[in-house]
Amino acid sequence: MTLAPVAVTPTPRATRAGAGVLALCGLAALAVASVFVGVADASPLALLAGGADSEAALVLFASRIPRTVAVILAGAAMAIAGLIMQMIVRNRFVEPATAGTGESAALGILVATLLAPAMPVPGKMAVAAVFALAGTALFLAILRRVPVRQIMLVPLVGIMLGGIIGAVTTFIAYRTDLLQTLGTWMTGDFSGVLRGRYEFLWIAAAMVVVAWIAADRFSVAGLGEEFTVNLGLNHARVVALGVTVVAIITASVVVTAGMIPFLGLVVPNIVSLVLGDNVRRSVPWVAVLGAGFILTCDLIGRLVRFPYEIPLGVVAGTIGAALFLWLLLRKGSRAH
Repeated sequence: MTLAPVAVTPTPRATRAGAGVLALCGLAALAVASVFVGVADASPLALLAGGADSEAALVLFASRIPRTVAVILAGAAMAIAGLIMQMIVRNRFVEPATAGTGESAALGILVATLLAPAMPVPGKMAVAAVFALAGTALFLAILRRVPVRQIMLVPLVGIMLGGIIGAVTTFIAYRTDLLQTLGTWMTGDFSGVLRGRYEFLWIAAAMVVVAWIAADRFSVAGLGEEFTVNLGLNHARVVALGVTVVAIITASVVVTAGMIPFLGLVVPNIVSLVLGDNVRRSVPWVAVLGAGFILTCDLIGRLVRFPYEIPLGVVAGTIGAALFLWLLLRKGSRAH
């Protein structure tokens, strides 16, 4: 299975730089809006009136800023995870949510909760990462043994695998009275993020840096095993590195806020329409647009039914599904 060729029109460096500045300014504007949107009054006027010890300052530094940082880190990291998976699997319709990675991470957290209820969060994240790594490796092993002749069969295999793992996880949660807890891991929701409860996402940010450092290797791996070996690279090691990065990112996000659907699918595809398959060039754009996409979805969820809140995963799934359908129809029209 090969990546679909992307026709890319070269753009001047000055144009890309200008677009990058605009994207960063847009992300900053969304972040500022996220900090000051909520039920409690934490506006600049309230901060000036109450001072550093006011309730507005407490809300700002204990809830709003940590939540905004968490959303940005999770959005950027999950988008990068989707980009890496698409390169190592060589399929544009693969991401952690369509490869069983997220379901495997949730199963790992459930197992850790049952076998060691007193295990601290770092231990649960480590167990979730191991399960996510095993689930992704199983997905890749199935692909090697199944003759895949159509591009859509690859994500279908992942969705079927994720469905089986999810069914096992749901059955165990049902038998152990943990269905409600399982729901929080499978639905992206940042409403409970507070200072001291999001810091594991910095590990995901570190994995984004690793992905950028190894970007050229992932670009070569996306051209196929034979081409990678001819260039003197160990294809298996590159794939192992990519799977490890994806597993750690997925585990840290699931432990903190739950799964975010479609993010790792639509953002890398949109970036590839402009920049092609150059991972090093795409990583900053994917990270910024991923963070911006999730911030936008988070703000929509907080404003549509204000003062109530729609979980971010619901909004991201709705918008992401519409974008995914647009990508499918676009690729179908190009094929004809």
